[in-house]
Amino acid sequence: MATLFSAWQGVLQRIGKAAGKAGRVTTDVRLVAVSKTFPADSVRELYALGQRDFGENYVQEFTEKHEALADCPELVWHFIGPLQSNKTRSVAERAHWVHSIERLKIAERLNAQRPADLPPLQVCIQVNVSGEASKSGCEPEDVVALAQAVTALPRLKLRGLMAIPESTEDTDKLAGQFALLRRLRDDLNTHGFELDTLSMGMSGDLELAIAEGATHVRVGTAIFGARDYIKQETQA
Repeated sequence: MATLFSAWQGVLQRIGKAAGKAGRVTTDVRLVAVSKTFPADSVRELYALGQRDFGENYVQEFTEKHEALADCPELVWHFIGPLQSNKTRSVAERAHWVHSIERLKIAERLNAQRPADLPPLQVCIQVNVSGEASKSGCEPEDVVALAQAVTALPRLKLRGLMAIPESTEDTDKLAGQFALLRRLRDDLNTHGFELDTLSMGMSGDLELAIAEGATHVRVGTAIFGARDYIKQETQA
């Protein structure tokens, strides 16, 4: 537990330092601990230390962990991976947040399958800020139309935008992609939306993301350690 505690505290310190450098307060930035491929026991251990927000990428793994950790009442589940239309029900019924809406069909299915006794599902639209063909996310020019459609769905609450930037050591390019997401969010707000969320920044680039306004950083490797397998698209 000491090793996990040290890693977790190290990430929190990075967030605090980055927030201060950007003239922001630490509480402006929410840490989502990405626990994909790690067992439910690791989530439970970190939960016991005080972490509350956890991110998962794969529906089956998320469902299994949700059931295994049903006795952790304050745990907040963020689904951050790509969603297929035939796998939305489990997420709609269990998640608190979905960060990865990239097309209306997925939003409509989540809305239809969200139980009426649960609060609206908090959602973000994923945007392809790098322009890479391999990346998920809607195109920047399509964000306004998708946001308008999602906002009309009563069982969803549109909170903001999410992005996975290009995998590059070019910090200027990364900062530019984070800045693009912020500008898109700000532009939506000038059109009458009230969005407060920018889900961007991972283990290697969270400082750049916070400098550009990130409100949620999705961090896995820097907390839990290296994974046995990593999908480049969803590396956290």
